[in-house]
Amino acid sequence: MRSKVAGTARRNTVLTRFWAQRQAKVGVVLTAVVVIFAFVGPLLLPWLTGYSATEFAGRPFQPDGLFGTDNLGRDVWSRFLAGGLTLIVLSVLATALGLALGVVFGMTAAYTGGWIDSLIMRANDVLLAIPQLIFALLAVTVLGPQWWVLVTVIGVTHAPRIARVARSASLNVINEDYIRAAEMYAVPRMRILMREIMPNITGPMAVEAGLRVTYSIGAIASLSFLGLGMQPPAADWGLMINENRIALSVQPAGVLLPVFAIAVLTIGTNLIADSIAHASASTNVGEK
Repeated sequence: MRSKVAGTARRNTVLTRFWAQRQAKVGVVLTAVVVIFAFVGPLLLPWLTGYSATEFAGRPFQPDGLFGTDNLGRDVWSRFLAGGLTLIVLSVLATALGLALGVVFGMTAAYTGGWIDSLIMRANDVLLAIPQLIFALLAVTVLGPQWWVLVTVIGVTHAPRIARVARSASLNVINEDYIRAAEMYAVPRMRILMREIMPNITGPMAVEAGLRVTYSIGAIASLSFLGLGMQPPAADWGLMINENRIALSVQPAGVLLPVFAIAVLTIGTNLIADSIAHASASTNVGEK
């Protein structure tokens, strides 16, 4: 009970300190604009533009319509409106998978200790030694450019980094009196992990989640740009950059629109992650 009350008070304090920061408000606004745009955009087609995301609107790279046509003569504005949803959803799913795996392994390693701790962390070191993008390229090449492959690969490559943070945060908690009291009353180990330790490491995990969302966006967009993410004729911002880069000087909208949206989304999530880190650090100083 004590840990629950402390965890609730901590979350409220972090939220208050988070929202008090100007960069937090800016980050939330930037992220919200892109996310709302990505989710609402597909619902506006073809009512807003007159074309679907895959419908031909004219000759390639012509200034027809609001932002012209792409490499195959499809409406750039329609492709852009429909292309953000997949990127955001896959990035969130990959981050959630990595967070779930990393937190479980990190807490288990810290609380159990001994050879289990060594085994988990050495396995982490092996995965960390493999560049994330190279691992993703190999996996997608072997298994195919399916959405679940992208989510799994990016999530698995996030897990070791998250596990290290979770282990470090858990080591600061496992010697608290309420953990010892739970052990004295023979509370099951899984319950201690989930109900006593996890609520007290939410600050560092929230920061890490914000960072991993940013990395997921970049990784999935990069794979789509390389032709190993979403496949034509699907509308995707990373794929749009690859398809239209050959005519950047003639019809720049097909490249600049998705680049701008990805940049704004990345900046927004970075600002949110930084604000969470500052709020969490301020709370820790206040508690001490």
